Amino acid sequence: MIIFILAVFTVALGSYWSGMEDYGSESSSPSDSRPQVHEGNKTNDSGKILTPVTVVIFVIICSVMIVLLYFFYKWLVYLVISIFALAAAVSLFNCLAALVKRIPHWKYKFTFHRRSFEVRLLILAVFCITMSIIWVVFRNDDRWVWILHDCLGVAFCLNFMKTLKMPHFKSCVILLVLLLIYDVFFVFITPFMTKNHESIMVEVAAGSGSTGEKNTGNYLMGLAVEPVAHNEKLPVVIRVPRLVTSVATICRMPFSLLGFGDIIVPGLLVAYCRRFDLQTNTSNIYFISCTLAYAGGMLLTFIALILSTMAQPALLYLVPCTLITCSVIAWRRKEMKMFWAGNGYEVLDGSNEPLTQDDESSWNNERGDG
Repeated sequence: MIIFILAVFTVALGSYWSGMEDYGSESSSPSDSRPQVHEGNKTNDSGKILTPVTVVIFVIICSVMIVLLYFFYKWLVYLVISIFALAAAVSLFNCLAALVKRIPHWKYKFTFHRRSFEVRLLILAVFCITMSIIWVVFRNDDRWVWILHDCLGVAFCLNFMKTLKMPHFKSCVILLVLLLIYDVFFVFITPFMTKNHESIMVEVAAGSGSTGEKNTGNYLMGLAVEPVAHNEKLPVVIRVPRLVTSVATICRMPFSLLGFGDIIVPGLLVAYCRRFDLQTNTSNIYFISCTLAYAGGMLLTFIALILSTMAQPALLYLVPCTLITCSVIAWRRKEMKMFWAGNGYEVLDGSNEPLTQDDESSWNNERGDG
């Protein structure tokens, strides 16, 4: 239940934040069904848009990285820990700074080398760096550090979803389908290729790689098994201890794990739905429906884990649930062409000119209002 709440909360909040970053609080009357071009709210993160080409490159990098981790885990794990510690501090600062800047008080500033610094943001930066350092020092203390780790992990996922943008549904489909294939391959197919007949995904998640360090118990991808040994573990997961004795006995593991990718990847689609709702004034129907679909996919993952008691790639359930839900809604609303091409977002990236009369006629014809 804790994993479920954390995952759904992170996806919903990260997607909502992504939309607000692009469009602010501006919105037109709900009765106006035409796509709206918000001049002056054009995203400043246009260089961080995931195009189909960058999506393919990203998946290739993920595949190469997991193979390298499998063969060189003992060395690369420290590189991943270092990168996460830095990224977690930055992400936590960005998340908390968005809240701090809304406070109308304590805006004291000082100048240093002709640059102005806000005192409260400097204090916040010190706090975030301290939290990251504490995690690095106590990262293997399973009694309490999982709470700090999960807070940093949620902040990392939120910042990732806010920073990266999917320009259209086409890119979302390519990303989710390729990573679904990636997930299934490294969980179900690789056992036929490894000497110990364990999947590469499970071995890397367990912290053993190809070193031959075996740990007893089941490995539940999405709710993966935490190894008993105190070897270094990859920090790219949400960790929650099993609080129910019967569940811990069945799974023979003290912790449940949910990979960051199982939050971020579907979350990028939910974030696109949120921005599409804002640009077309559709009363958040895509955003709410896709969020509920993600929650449903998580429940299916839990059911599959309980019934099979074996490793399950969470994206196998999350991807169909979210993609099919969005597609059905777009088709029923006769908006599939625009939803697929991301027409409104391309206008934001291309120019600030309002829609022409021909554009309005085309839009109305697509909705059947012309």
